[in-house]
Amino acid sequence: ADSELRSSMTEFWKEHSKAATVEEMMLDSRAKELTQQELPEILSLLPCLSKCKMLELGAGIGRYTKHLVTRAQHVIAVDFMENFVEKNRQDNGHHSNVTFLQADVTKLEIPENSIDFIFSNWLLMYLSNEELQSFVEKMISWLRPGGFLFFRESCNQRSGDCKRDFNPTCYRTQAQYSHIMTSVQVKDPESSQNFGFDIVLKKQVQTYIEMKNNPNQICWLLEKVLRSSNTNSKFNTFQQFLDNQQYTSRGILRYEKMFGAGYVSTGGPVTTKEFVSLLNLKPGQKVLDVGCGIGGGDFYMAKTFGVEVLGMDLSENMVDIAMERAVSEKLPSVQFEVSDATKRTFSDASFDVIYSRDTILHISDKLALFKRFHSWLKPGGKLLISDYCCGEKPWTPQFEAYVKQRGYILYTPPQYGKFIQEAGFSNVRAEDRTAQFIKVIEDELQRVDAIKDEFIEEFSEEDYLAIVNGWREKLGRSRSGDQRWGLFLATK
Repeated sequence: ADSELRSSMTEFWKEHSKAATVEEMMLDSRAKELTQQELPEILSLLPCLSKCKMLELGAGIGRYTKHLVTRAQHVIAVDFMENFVEKNRQDNGHHSNVTFLQADVTKLEIPENSIDFIFSNWLLMYLSNEELQSFVEKMISWLRPGGFLFFRESCNQRSGDCKRDFNPTCYRTQAQYSHIMTSVQVKDPESSQNFGFDIVLKKQVQTYIEMKNNPNQICWLLEKVLRSSNTNSKFNTFQQFLDNQQYTSRGILRYEKMFGAGYVSTGGPVTTKEFVSLLNLKPGQKVLDVGCGIGGGDFYMAKTFGVEVLGMDLSENMVDIAMERAVSEKLPSVQFEVSDATKRTFSDASFDVIYSRDTILHISDKLALFKRFHSWLKPGGKLLISDYCCGEKPWTPQFEAYVKQRGYILYTPPQYGKFIQEAGFSNVRAEDRTAQFIKVIEDELQRVDAIKDEFIEEFSEEDYLAIVNGWREKLGRSRSGDQRWGLFLATK
């Protein structure tokens, strides 16, 4: 079946590579204006390439090659259509740091651990599921540990408007790509260690939303990382743990019923309004929300203050819900992405405000994260964080067990504030808001009691009890002084 598919793909691209034009290659009559907006957008998502040995797959006529050669140390540009490779060579062959290769990627041979960065634009949708699986294994082995793969695909449906007599393309869902990419593991022959991909970033291509009302152009940035040999963990990545354990789609909606529409963090709209009012937001300012959940706070900030918001969360389930709602809210000033704040890169001085609610408890190296925040903020920019904290040790055994089960990394509010100061921030306010936390939990318990029947009808009695008992335990931990809640404000 695979060889049949390969030959039909070859036929398809022979048909669409006769003139080697950008319209033909993108299968779209508006290719030129799309390219104008899209190229800078895609390139802005790539980390620094300055010393990278790079593999560009499905390079086509060199739409990206000409930009990548100016950034990377060396680019190997691969395509399987001779016309495309020739056109790319004519246009970009004068650079000394580029090699052109005509090859079918499924048969491509590259030395192991020899590549720093793989870039692929609209390629994987031309592979069958079996081919994709084995190709992902190959890419992991080609990259050195810590190397990156960036790829972009049309998901769910075709996007170009060009006439096709037949179309052998596989339109997968975002979830299928994310799953395949993070499930594959490869043993390194030299070290005998297992490696796999972690998601650094997944987001929609904004140009296609703006120009074609098409939210199905998706790109990913993945990093090759060591997979722990910890066999008792059911999940390959922390992201899979979040989406399968703490933030299943049902779990998220259950939380939302408790916190209020759009919210999955303490106090919902009430604490959000109070905390956001401390930021003095102005129209046109850029806000980064780290751990945005399902986006309620982001929609509130954009609607009320006219700011632009980028919401990031590591949970795909959260971001999928947020993206759906962004469509119905019709708010182009709010964007969402699945990304890892400890690995994502932004240019210095990209944001006026960094905002984060009850998220950083998941991150172990808080100081390193706060240093990143400091560099991403403009001078005078503001940081606002609320987060779970803890009392001084020793903790009760119950609290120890809870923190371990959740994998939280907690500090006392003063220690937390010190990290923010060490990261270079000034005017640091570190407030212990545990009394407010207790009050909020009590209010939420009262509210859910009042809608008990509705809650049970929408979810189940089991869900109701899980939430109510969870909140009661939270009250107990907070009243005993083990669990604390901190509010932190600072300026760059």
